[in-house]
Amino acid sequence: MPFAVGNGVRLYYEVHGAGEPLLLVMGQGSDHHGWDPVIEDFAARYRVIVYDHRGTGLSDKPTEPPYTTRMLAADAVGLLDHLGIDRAHVYGISMGGRICQWIAIDYPDRVGCVVLGCTTPGDAHGVRRPAEVDAKMRNRPQDPKTAATWLAEEMVSPGWLAEHPEYLAFLRERARNPIPAYAQRLHYEASQGHDAWEKLTEIRAPVLVIHGTEDRINPTANAELLAGRIPGAELYLVRGGRHGYFIEFREEAGAAVMGFLERHTTR
Repeated sequence: MPFAVGNGVRLYYEVHGAGEPLLLVMGQGSDHHGWDPVIEDFAARYRVIVYDHRGTGLSDKPTEPPYTTRMLAADAVGLLDHLGIDRAHVYGISMGGRICQWIAIDYPDRVGCVVLGCTTPGDAHGVRRPAEVDAKMRNRPQDPKTAATWLAEEMVSPGWLAEHPEYLAFLRERARNPIPAYAQRLHYEASQGHDAWEKLTEIRAPVLVIHGTEDRINPTANAELLAGRIPGAELYLVRGGRHGYFIEFREEAGAAVMGFLERHTTR
């Protein structure tokens, strides 16, 4: 199994496809399998790197120091170092988008362009999620069926879920092997503690902010805040999309992201 060692942690990773490097960064408490439904779309054009964050999947799960999104950004850059990649495009979902903000801020020479999906600038300056949704994020159900059903309801619309029972089966299978409770807490605290607001104006890489209009986990208003704060950022809203806009609206969202990447890809 391929592992990278850097920033004091061992990370599991996979590489798919060929072309310019594209690092896909998954969200809170999730490993690389979160990208499974769409990875081949990107691997058809790019050298796609996916990995398990510290605390998830096959990667190390240290109990300390406390995790931060800035630390997780350093982990991601350590992975690029291991692979000998000087510069990569980065696409982050949810907490992965917060991590990508720090990659673009702290390592400007290492990024080509940046896609920030269904994410926020942090609660200090962003729009908070509804209290009942946050309670579930903080204390995810332990029963696999309950956990998968709740997540599915927030990720995709009921109509789409009814037509795609394989997605619920996918989530239930993933829920059978949850990350340790302490790691879930560390991920939650890292995500909730994120605040890059003052530094967002320093980002010089091309940025696409993409978000579903029906997202309750990270309310859609955060997309406009990010796009307005980051110089030159583009904004794309997926009408009807929930937190899993990239899955339910795979074709539309994929085309928007790929079109953006193509405009900043070396021929």
